[in-house]
Amino acid sequence: MSEPAILLIEDEAQIRRLVRAALEGEGFRVLECGTLKDGLAQLHAETVQLLLLDLGLPDGDGIAFIRELRTQFPLPILVLSARSAEGEKIRALDAGADDYLTKPYSTGELLARVRAQLRRAPQEGATAETQFRFGDIGVDLAQRSVTRRGETVRLTPIEYRLLCAMLAEPGKVLTYRHLLSAVWGKAFVESNHYLRIYVSHLRQKLEDDPAQPKHFLTETGVGYRFQI
Repeated sequence: MSEPAILLIEDEAQIRRLVRAALEGEGFRVLECGTLKDGLAQLHAETVQLLLLDLGLPDGDGIAFIRELRTQFPLPILVLSARSAEGEKIRALDAGADDYLTKPYSTGELLARVRAQLRRAPQEGATAETQFRFGDIGVDLAQRSVTRRGETVRLTPIEYRLLCAMLAEPGKVLTYRHLLSAVWGKAFVESNHYLRIYVSHLRQKLEDDPAQPKHFLTETGVGYRFQI
């Protein structure tokens, strides 16, 4: 089996060269192609650890492609797109993308987003984590316990469900609809104000500086991201 690679599907050759050079400079093996058809063939032929996907490709709709991939492959998907409207970001994330980076972007931010996705990518034979540590916080899902500097932190049932939903997908941008459905149910997917209130509660209880959070991050207009 070949070493896992990062696959870049992008129709602009100049962008492919720049992204490839940046990734190879960090030691990654990079595959590239310019169409969805060729990208799908690469995914079936190679062991791919991460997909970088442009949405504006000549042979199909990137959003539909993401939905198709989600029925076949569990790999993380980082969208690289010139489409900057919040609605486009939400559509891509709701379709199954893990993150969204708007062109133009810096090489530093691209590499940081790539590293974040690779950290959360499932490893072969891995089992689901039940214990997490971030900052001074410890979470034991098996015991349903949360501690801060060794002291128990009391969370309400909703706060705990929200924390679990975010811990389940660290590094991934989670849309408002996704979190609302996971925590409150599908009847509440338009109640964004619920999320603002309860994310604020988590920051107050679990962040060193709630005004400048390091772990419960806002993705403006889209949702939230939990960063270990």
